[in-house]
Amino acid sequence: MFRTLAISAGLVGLMGSGAAMALESSATTDLNLRQGPGPQYAIVGVIPAGATVEVEGCVDAASWCQVSYDGNVGWSFGDYLTTTVGEEPMILTLDRTKTQVKTVVYQENKDAAAAAGGTMGAIAGALIAGPAGAAVGAVAGATAGGTSAPDATVTTYVTEHPVDYVYLDGEVVVGAGVPDTVTIHPVPESDYSYAYINGVPVVINNADHSIVYIVR
Repeated sequence: MFRTLAISAGLVGLMGSGAAMALESSATTDLNLRQGPGPQYAIVGVIPAGATVEVEGCVDAASWCQVSYDGNVGWSFGDYLTTTVGEEPMILTLDRTKTQVKTVVYQENKDAAAAAGGTMGAIAGALIAGPAGAAVGAVAGATAGGTSAPDATVTTYVTEHPVDYVYLDGEVVVGAGVPDTVTIHPVPESDYSYAYINGVPVVINNADHSIVYIVR
């Protein structure tokens, strides 16, 4: 069981009185649901672009939020979740006072930590925000889930030529930028390169180093 959340005493009181409710939010892009709040944790599902989730709360010092989607509970990156403030969509973690998202404290699950620790190296930088990532003006209509896949020869090459994983702050989504600090590997006779980032292979546009496809 990966729901290993410890909530502060003050928040427990609010929830017990019925004053604190899960916050409804929408995914701006296809978004990973992970076993814990970080890129090193296993992906346990994918939230489709535009889907609605219930947010229990977000970690205070990071953008990771505990969410429930389609009966599954896990963690997703809050910079790609929006909620309605007034009549406008707003990034969930941009201004937590306005979005009224609760603060939660993650209590480490030993099994999840051991699995994550066995696969993760040092954080090698940060992904450059993709669609609606930290940019309020990009929220409306920013759904990258419908991006078409590269040719099958590209994805086949990526899966048949694995490379070492790199872990970056943030989340892998279509449209996110890969920093220059990451070594990317060319796909022969194509306009693409690739890398294995945050637990998944990704196809990268050579022109601007943006992620164009996530191989699942």
